[in-house]
Amino acid sequence: MPTNDGDSPSRGASERQRQAVQEEFREAVRALLMRPLLSSQHQGFAAVYRHAETLREWFLRETGWILEVDRAGARLFKRPADLTSPMRGLEGYDRRRYVLICLACAVLERAEPQITLRLLGERLLQLSADAAMAALSFSFTLTSRQERSELVSVCRTLLDLGVLVRVAGEEEAFVQSRGEHGDALYDIRRRALAGMLAAVRGPSTWPAQEAPATLDDRLRAVVAEPVADSEEGQRTALRRHLSRRLLDDPVVYTASLSPEARAYFVNQRGAMAARLCEATGLTAETRAEGLALVDEAGTLTDVAMPAEGTEAHATLLVADFLARGFRQSRPDPGRTPAGNGGVPDAVTRMDDIVAFLRDAKLQFGSYWRKSARIAGAETELAEAAVERLTKLGLTERADDGTVIPLPALARFHLGDPTFPSRGAKGEELFADRGTELR
Repeated sequence: MPTNDGDSPSRGASERQRQAVQEEFREAVRALLMRPLLSSQHQGFAAVYRHAETLREWFLRETGWILEVDRAGARLFKRPADLTSPMRGLEGYDRRRYVLICLACAVLERAEPQITLRLLGERLLQLSADAAMAALSFSFTLTSRQERSELVSVCRTLLDLGVLVRVAGEEEAFVQSRGEHGDALYDIRRRALAGMLAAVRGPSTWPAQEAPATLDDRLRAVVAEPVADSEEGQRTALRRHLSRRLLDDPVVYTASLSPEARAYFVNQRGAMAARLCEATGLTAETRAEGLALVDEAGTLTDVAMPAEGTEAHATLLVADFLARGFRQSRPDPGRTPAGNGGVPDAVTRMDDIVAFLRDAKLQFGSYWRKSARIAGAETELAEAAVERLTKLGLTERADDGTVIPLPALARFHLGDPTFPSRGAKGEELFADRGTELR
């Protein structure tokens, strides 16, 4: 029988359906942010495929990123706002390995639908022997175990990205047998291979005499996007730039922005954060120093903190050590802070961090792995901790190697919490909470 209050079972079902659709859309957005090159076998692809049109519109409107989706996979052409960020890049990759993966993609582009690991290595040798590569002091011979391991690492990256699919064999035997016996056979996924480069313009489109001279110039040139020469066009470019930073970076400090971007950010960050959080499920944490979109679930991050393991534990200890010094050096309200993130003078030498971990080893060493307890291991632990904190936007390294704490580090201070006075909302450092700063 109908009810008198106007409610009905169908209205409740419609609301549940709406919430389910919204949750699936969030799942799709998060999947693309974590893995911009997504094959049909990757988790989250089904949601991306179902919401393809809405996702295209959302990413284009908020970030200017282009999304392509078909039955084989999805590619979000996710171009970072900050090309120099230490968060960018494939884990464990240095410049040499990037050269290898680029050469491997060039080989795959010209190959048959299938290729073996050994044949890939042979064709890499041919490309590496080019005089232009020698002029750049690059060599690759496959004679050493290290070089064979590099090739296998590149193949495993391409397997993870869905560019290659293993049909038979395995890679480790190739490394152990000097490439003489072990082998593997792969299918090449042309759709994923074509989407590897997320550039606006291909590097090979410049005539040799007109190509940008330095690496930084080349990076900027290949991702440079046209901006409409109008007031609305400039505002749209600023909004997209800031949205990219909020989605990509653990925290955006107001002092790190250009004057134009800072003015827009201060006025619009509340509305921007609301839109981005609604679509991603992140939580906005706004302070006078900047804005962080926090991941309560801790899954939308490349570098987790807190996390398990000796390095992660040491990082938390170093974070608290630096945060205590940072709080003690906070400026007076009327003083203008210095530094990239509006940071007072709380610079710490690496030697002091090493000494702190040497003392911490006496208290916590029994929980650490054996190799971290030997004499001198605290130096390596200190470097690993500072690297992780820098990737998370919690510290930065000065030119002289010293470490500068940034305001968001305060959220990992392990001391007693402090409560801002009434009327001081938005003027304090980032809250002391252990949730994920992506």
